[in-house]
Amino acid sequence: MRAIVMKKTGGPEVLEISDVPELTPPRAHRVISVRKAGVNFADTHVRTGTYLADVELPYTPGNEVMGVDDQGRRVVALTRGGGYAEQVAAHRLTCWPVPDAVTDEQALALTLQGNTAWHLLHTCIKVSSTDTIVVSAAAGGVGTLAVQLAAQAGARVIGLASTPSRRALATELGASAVVDSRSDDLTEAVLDAAGGPVTAVLEMTGGQVHEQLLATLAPLGRMAVYGYAGGTPAPSSGRLLLERSLTVQGLWLPHLYSVRGALASSMETLFAAVAAGTLAPVLGQQWPLEQAAEAHRALENRTVTGKALLHVSD
Repeated sequence: MRAIVMKKTGGPEVLEISDVPELTPPRAHRVISVRKAGVNFADTHVRTGTYLADVELPYTPGNEVMGVDDQGRRVVALTRGGGYAEQVAAHRLTCWPVPDAVTDEQALALTLQGNTAWHLLHTCIKVSSTDTIVVSAAAGGVGTLAVQLAAQAGARVIGLASTPSRRALATELGASAVVDSRSDDLTEAVLDAAGGPVTAVLEMTGGQVHEQLLATLAPLGRMAVYGYAGGTPAPSSGRLLLERSLTVQGLWLPHLYSVRGALASSMETLFAAVAAGTLAPVLGQQWPLEQAAEAHRALENRTVTGKALLHVSD
């Protein structure tokens, strides 16, 4: 079968199409014939050797897929790598049938990024109608879903995005106000847009952006951190945490893989919302499997809006 294999870490050029043996699934796993594979910032960290978990080379990236399982059902699955391939082995606890009312592309958008958005809001932040919440990368895969879910929970949403068209999309999805994420003084820009300190922040950039957004929080505010797309994780200022009694919580979705029912429940909720028309995944660009390197370049250059994916088979 065909798969993207990286034999070393580095730039997008290390992602090479190869022929590899077909799979023999481990116990409690099922083989999925992949139709679509999600492309996420976590994959770029794997490729550059900056991922939260070590991987053994040669390695096939990709942590989410949509396809057909060995029983002929349309399914989506979360994996621990291997998704950029014509077949992948997925554990039965992180594999879910797709309802007829949900398209292949919509289902894939919900799998990693939808679950991330849902658990950032409901497991970490515990969002409510009293919140004013900042959503980083509001036009991205997680951000477009988080804006909608937070607004539907009654929260006032401040969306961050880098271009006028991306900010317009955030507004269309339910943001009450939008901010240029490249503002020289991001703290002041957010405070101006919100009319004062906010109660919650979803943060995925790291570095200086992390510190600037932390400073927008009111006393007892909460920040949920789910990435460092800027390349530099930022430790939170201990003094500021104490001065304002702030809470900062990280979320790495694989920690929920073994929590029985956690992801099954959120997947059921997300599927139902899409089927009912109350949640609309924003579908971005699609590349053939052999152009995985181009997909990574687009993601890193911030030219992708919504869900980025690889087309593997029909």
